[in-house]
Amino acid sequence: MSFKNFPMVSRVIFGRGSFNQLDEIIAPKRNGREAPFIFYVDDVFKGKSWLTSRIPLAYKDKIVYVSTEEEPKTSQIDELVESLILEFSERPSGIIGIGGGIVMDIAKAVSIMLTNEGETKDYQGWDLVKNPAIYHVGIPTISGTGAEVSRTTILTGPERKLGINSDFTPFDQVILDPELTKDVPKSQWFYTGMDCFVHCIESLNGSFLNAFSQSYGEKAFEICKEVFLDDKLSEKESQEKLMMASWHGGMSIAYSQVGVAHAMSYGLGFLLGVKHGIGNCIVFDHLEEFYPDGVALFKQMKTKHNIELPQGICKDLDDEELDIMINVALSLEPLWENAIGKNWKDKITPKKLKQLYLKM
Repeated sequence: MSFKNFPMVSRVIFGRGSFNQLDEIIAPKRNGREAPFIFYVDDVFKGKSWLTSRIPLAYKDKIVYVSTEEEPKTSQIDELVESLILEFSERPSGIIGIGGGIVMDIAKAVSIMLTNEGETKDYQGWDLVKNPAIYHVGIPTISGTGAEVSRTTILTGPERKLGINSDFTPFDQVILDPELTKDVPKSQWFYTGMDCFVHCIESLNGSFLNAFSQSYGEKAFEICKEVFLDDKLSEKESQEKLMMASWHGGMSIAYSQVGVAHAMSYGLGFLLGVKHGIGNCIVFDHLEEFYPDGVALFKQMKTKHNIELPQGICKDLDDEELDIMINVALSLEPLWENAIGKNWKDKITPKKLKQLYLKM
């Protein structure tokens, strides 16, 4: 048998205040004065000088503020790439994403599309990217998505919601500075943290599980329980631990796969624009049949943090709309195979998914 040779983030720096080293980290990668660094920054940081004043701009470098109201679209990536090609005479020295999963996915996708021809939608899928991306750096400002470590980018295309899964997707450098997560609103902290928790449950209960993904998944799972159920942690400890859980959870699914909650959440995201973290929560709340212990723990965490999830978001959808979501979910075959096994199609039918969606 042949074994998959996985890429990893080649360099990572961790610690409170490590963001201040960004300049010395990226300076050696500069390809001259005409080749800028492009900083994609979550627009919640507009006017927040405690972060923006520390971005090391020089020459033609540029900050591009990105709205995270919606998940990134393939058309949006095409527009961002085109604007860089039109504005600068030389290809950027590097792309730096500062924000949550959405911003990091945008940074990863743009860095790939600057070296690969065609439209972004042509690369949605597994191992379709031919050329290495340009140098790209991920700096998470919220913990849980695992986007800082994964080999995918979650993108909504004209036909489906699916990532660019490739060996060229992972960042060349990641900066994990827990201090950057200090202003995250409570509900967002919970939803994104639960993305990590669900990664662990789906990886540890999946048929693709191996010793490598298991060691990361078990560690992330333990940290999530500590962060969301233990009252003894200080705020700083909680920030640091959740950042580590996110990394380990991301590593766990990088070497295995996610499952039912993610597949169905992609359907909600594609049709209704439900964001990934809260989408996972809405779906996972109804998956006792697949992950009984995990869902019980999730409900405990939800109660402890007084989180009220939206109810009945699918009840007024017509059959055509439900079919769109069902088809998006069913197209994610590796996720179903991991969750249910090789014969997943016998158990996971459109009728079954319709019943589940109507509960949400």
